[in-house]
Amino acid sequence: MTAPAPSLAARLGLARLEFHGQVTSTMDVAHALAAEGAPAGTLVVAASQAAGRGRGGKSWISEPDAGLWCTLIERPTDSGAVEVLALRVGLELATALASCVDGRISLKWPNDLLVERRKLAGVLIEARWRGARPDWVAIGVGINRRVPADLPATIAVRPDVSREALLEAVAPALRRAASAIGPLSAAELAAWEARDAAVGRRVTAPAAGTVTGIAATGGLCIRGDDGSDQRCQSGSLIFAD
Repeated sequence: MTAPAPSLAARLGLARLEFHGQVTSTMDVAHALAAEGAPAGTLVVAASQAAGRGRGGKSWISEPDAGLWCTLIERPTDSGAVEVLALRVGLELATALASCVDGRISLKWPNDLLVERRKLAGVLIEARWRGARPDWVAIGVGINRRVPADLPATIAVRPDVSREALLEAVAPALRRAASAIGPLSAAELAAWEARDAAVGRRVTAPAAGTVTGIAATGGLCIRGDDGSDQRCQSGSLIFAD
């Protein structure tokens, strides 16, 4: 970081910015801070993670300075918006990162950003609830700044894009996504369709069939071989080809 954390936080519209050399996971740090009362708009950034994680307990390789690894704390009041938050984050990031990559960014339900069918970034949402309402939500993002040696099928932002430049693109995008309420709007559904990496393709999971799009509630819409329509609210998308 070239700018002091408080001044950079103010410039990015954050309440607080914490930078760490190494953590187990920025998610772990964010949850601990949120439990202590950290305000909405607190962003945790790390140069590396010893145990970064993605959806379903998958690990995320977080080598020193090889990417932007961060988690934003927000305190939403609309529980319904939490269900579509990963999709909103993806939409906002796809626009915000457009100038940082060579090629068009597409979106893979529910949480991946791709360029040329190669993974550029991932999103992880973890909420902590108080009864039926969210107490806080942790929005985790990992963006490759270089391609890991053992994961050549991934892709990274251009070499000239600094971590601070990524932060300047990502932080406002995350805050915009977190501030939206309700299900996905018609405009958001259209924006997703324009970037959808799965629509029209055959998949084997979360159900077998052909992807027809997403629903306003965030579910993946799949048409089975028998013509039946299914809506999957959770799971991982696996292409048949």
